[in-house]
Amino acid sequence: QVQLVESGGDLVQPGASLILSCAVSGLLFSSKPMAWYRQAPGKERELVGFIRSDGGFYYTDFAKGRFTISRDNDKNTVYLQMTSLTAEDSAVYYCVPGWNYWGQGTQVTVSS
Repeated sequence: QVQLVESGGDLVQPGASLILSCAVSGLLFSSKPMAWYRQAPGKERELVGFIRSDGGFYYTDFAKGRFTISRDNDKNTVYLQMTSLTAEDSAVYYCVPGWNYWGQGTQVTVSS
């Protein structure tokens, strides 16, 4: 059974940085692409970016230059480092291993 434990969400001020973590168990972590999605209230879920098993990556335009996805295959954990946060980044963030599995998400709120 695949289990995801997302953490790191918080209430932060505009301009702050935050690191989200997603610990994964129940699958061969190192062989899977790891994606991050987000969903803001009243909006559709959107892709933030992903990191492939070979380390290649992709970011949606809003994430380029501000967000970084990394993975630690020894810890079965994927990270989303976010900088220069704005109110528009407020959302529930989800990690999605292998494009198949969704957790409960972690809430990020950016507000002064």
